[in-house]
Amino acid sequence: MLEVLIIKRLLLAVALGAIIGFERERAHKVAGLRTHILVCVSTALMALIAAYGFEQFGGATAESTARIVADILIGIGFIGAGAIMKPDANHVMGTTTAATIWTVAAIGIAVGIGFTFAAIVVTLIGYITLTILWRLEIKMNTEKDPSGNP
Repeated sequence: MLEVLIIKRLLLAVALGAIIGFERERAHKVAGLRTHILVCVSTALMALIAAYGFEQFGGATAESTARIVADILIGIGFIGAGAIMKPDANHVMGTTTAATIWTVAAIGIAVGIGFTFAAIVVTLIGYITLTILWRLEIKMNTEKDPSGNP
């Protein structure tokens, strides 16, 4: 039944978006848990609409689905751009958060069209990148300059 499939996919999108959003929330970033969940579940819904929502009009084609997905990613680019700030001439902030917004949008799209395994793998890669690799990056920067200055 299509309704059960839709509910399962939307709930999976909520869970996967929450994993990335939890890390951003814990790091006190401008886009946190709620933002990442909403981006992931809404892009999953749009992908579901692209894949299944036009059956009464003859069904979705690969071309129409691809066009809708491309439009989703264009819109997400604007949201991500809003997360990037330049507080002074020498410093840019928010690029990682913008990248996580882009990532959860891709995860949501993947869940929506049924690529659940890929969505789960990318969520794990994203979480590892944001946690373990961040610690490694901090350690490498501290070893370069023990004072902590960039």
